[in-house]
Amino acid sequence: MIESVSRIGAASMSASVRSPTAAAAPTQGPSFEQALTQVIGSAVDTLQTGEAVAIQGVEGAVSPMKVVDSVMAAQRSLQSVLAIRDKAVSAYQEVVRMAI
Repeated sequence: MIESVSRIGAASMSASVRSPTAAAAPTQGPSFEQALTQVIGSAVDTLQTGEAVAIQGVEGAVSPMKVVDSVMAAQRSLQSVLAIRDKAVSAYQEVVRMAI
């Protein structure tokens, strides 16, 4: 067992020694715009779901526990979006204050 683990460590170590630029190569992933769009879309979906479940709860079609869970999830999503907005505004203000 220990031998197989040490072989894995040796293999990864030799790969990084052979190709030091491979560790510095950027990973291909979603752009910032795509990631932000996905997060905001997910937050909007969560808020809409929370609203729909709350309405169903008022009608008596859904248990109070499900209503509370949905409303809390919507609240967490809203707080996350507000935190992202605050950071974006703060970053913009820092850029505006920079001397050119």
